[in-house]
Amino acid sequence: MLQHLVNGLIQGGIYALIALGYTMVYGILGMINFAHGEIYMIGAYLGIISLAVLTAIGGPISGLPILCLFIALIISVVFAAGYGFSIERVAYRRLRHAPVLSALISAIGMSTFLQNYIMVAQGKENKAFPAFFKEPLISHPYLVGGARISLLEIVIIASCVLIMLGLHLFISRTRIGRAMRATAQDKKMAALVGIDINRIISLTFIIGSALAAAGGVMVSMYISTTRFDVGYMTGIKAFTAAVLGGIGNIPGAMLGGFLLGVVETLGIAYISPDYKEVYAFVILMLVLIVRPTGLLGERLAEKA
Repeated sequence: MLQHLVNGLIQGGIYALIALGYTMVYGILGMINFAHGEIYMIGAYLGIISLAVLTAIGGPISGLPILCLFIALIISVVFAAGYGFSIERVAYRRLRHAPVLSALISAIGMSTFLQNYIMVAQGKENKAFPAFFKEPLISHPYLVGGARISLLEIVIIASCVLIMLGLHLFISRTRIGRAMRATAQDKKMAALVGIDINRIISLTFIIGSALAAAGGVMVSMYISTTRFDVGYMTGIKAFTAAVLGGIGNIPGAMLGGFLLGVVETLGIAYISPDYKEVYAFVILMLVLIVRPTGLLGERLAEKA
């Protein structure tokens, strides 16, 4: 049981990181960025490519796998943030005042483009994560209550929690965070008091994309592989987590992500792995029937 909970928390933490991107964009623009799952996929590829480049370069750094992992993570996050910034400028900015359907179609088009772009550039085959770099983190698992927990699993869970805590503090305590909340509540009034709306929206895409890339690197390292279409289903589930917690609500996205990951893992373990892709949507339907605004949706309504 404990082993399944650990696995569920890892999966849930990744869902939560990606769900934050969905909920932040929705909170400010009122639209769903369906290309966000592809940013997660691109982040995974960037991490693997960065490690391959570091290995090819050689030298003293190639003998320090943990340092290489950290460098690859930073490179992936920075480039993915650039993708997020570019997507907002190319696909969404000009449609900001267009009907919602136009932005939705643009988002689906961008998602398809990115998926095909990676398929053509990197091939249809699975891309393996270099085992050498994760070996120090899985070689000596700890036995806790009958569960085998590796250092990699501890690092992933701790990283997800720290990143989400950092984002929460950034949104709630900093000047930029207050500007983001003001923009989410009323863009016109925020502009009247001197907030640069375009800058805040771009920053929202940059932060969301960086979080998704971090999740992509961690998942590819955990399961040792990735592929060009992995962002589709993961993105859909992360979106489900955002809706489950209350779309537009940051604590709700975190809660929804962890809840979804645990329920999905327990369903695979105790019911059947054949319905792996179904559990998330069953939970979502049940919750929305009882609470249409999601688990923490009322808090968002109160703020508005």
